[in-house]
Amino acid sequence: MGLLVVSAGPARLEAQASKAPQVYAISAADKSQGAKAHPELLAEFGGGLTGPQASYVEQVGKRIAVQSGLSNATGDFTVTLLNSPVNNAFAIPGGYIYVTRQLTALMNNEAEMAGVLGHEVGHVAARHSAQRQKAAQRNQILGVLGSVLAGAVLGDNAFGQFGQKLFSQGSQLLTLKFSRSQELQADQLGITYLKRAGYDPRAMSSVLESLARQNALEAQLRGSTNQTPEWASTHPDPASRVRSALTYAGQGSSGTTNRDTFLTRIDGLVYGDDPKQGVVDGRKFTHPTLRFAFEAPDGFFMVNGTQAVTISGSSGKAQFSGGKLSGSLDSYITGVFAGLTESNQARITPASIEKTTVNGIPAAYGVARVQQQSGAVDVVVFAYDFGNGQAYHFLTLAQAGGAEVFTPMFRSIRRISAADAGSVKPRLLRVVTVRQGDTVRSLAAKMAYTDAAVDRFLVLNGMDANTALTPGQKVKIVTY
Repeated sequence: MGLLVVSAGPARLEAQASKAPQVYAISAADKSQGAKAHPELLAEFGGGLTGPQASYVEQVGKRIAVQSGLSNATGDFTVTLLNSPVNNAFAIPGGYIYVTRQLTALMNNEAEMAGVLGHEVGHVAARHSAQRQKAAQRNQILGVLGSVLAGAVLGDNAFGQFGQKLFSQGSQLLTLKFSRSQELQADQLGITYLKRAGYDPRAMSSVLESLARQNALEAQLRGSTNQTPEWASTHPDPASRVRSALTYAGQGSSGTTNRDTFLTRIDGLVYGDDPKQGVVDGRKFTHPTLRFAFEAPDGFFMVNGTQAVTISGSSGKAQFSGGKLSGSLDSYITGVFAGLTESNQARITPASIEKTTVNGIPAAYGVARVQQQSGAVDVVVFAYDFGNGQAYHFLTLAQAGGAEVFTPMFRSIRRISAADAGSVKPRLLRVVTVRQGDTVRSLAAKMAYTDAAVDRFLVLNGMDANTALTPGQKVKIVTY
């Protein structure tokens, strides 16, 4: 369910996208808005990385940003490499541009990175976020629900508006879903910026193809075709845009890609979860710093975020997060329920709160049944007192009578030893040089994964099963 239903056909959409938008220079108001949002976004997306990798991303980002006409001064732009394990990139007014280390690792040359950053700058230059906000406000008046990041978490609208409320997170400025015509226009603006900066404009098409393949791989690994990765939730359907981007770039295009330089400069990036933020490994989540672990139910998958872990399956949804415990677990649970209630809605309260103990940890839980247009749903808050004023809790949502699916997860949380915590190692992106006799399979066998190693290697390197490796060629692998 999107914010805006676009009824124009593909030809009309491409014609609309090809119109050059009016570009507005960065204003004092833009700078003020961006400066206010910047620290909030850093906190939400794991903070900004520093060091040579971040400096390199900043250099490329500023080079492409000045092509937009928003400003001719590179100092007017702030480019941040985010310590986040999701494939995401975005920009906000005021010259603030962001890309996650995970999405950076998916790219295969500098031109692709410039293309992604240029695409995001294009959204700002064309004022797409402002347009979407106006559309959202108009649709809210009409009673039409907007699609936010919760759409990516929930996968469908089976749990209704209440499910959207439960699992929505992130700045509205970022989570407004762009329309197809806006995506095409941002692609074309990004390509224009690539040409101006001397990059190969075909890189926009190749990075969109990598994103489309990564989306498909993630859906395959999760056993579903209806789970949308974070970048795709706000930037719909990169697969459909590949050909349009290549056509706009022109088949005979040329320019630099700086492939080897790019690969050398991103070598060593943390790939996937940073242990400091907790690590998802299959159905198991371990936080070595906070010293606890739990397991998702069979058939569910987890996505680790900075503020919460999202657990999703066909029979329910959940989030795990924490907070300060200034009173009893009863009041903590009541407070979590209170936070779910819109100001114009009846207060959601559990029928009762029961006390228990889980693996030696004091715990309590409450259940509330909520009526939705799609039927009744059960909301459970299961909280744990970890001592020293710190609590953690699961917030789960299932069809009425179906909350028992989460019982094994509730009972799985446990403290871990220093030895267990010390055994959790980060995965790292490593750039290696192909040697004589190396094959896709032999290099994929070195990947730090027990499932789909070959598929992961091919998508990571923008290759297909028939790609021949050449001695001396640089490729990416993921190791511990």
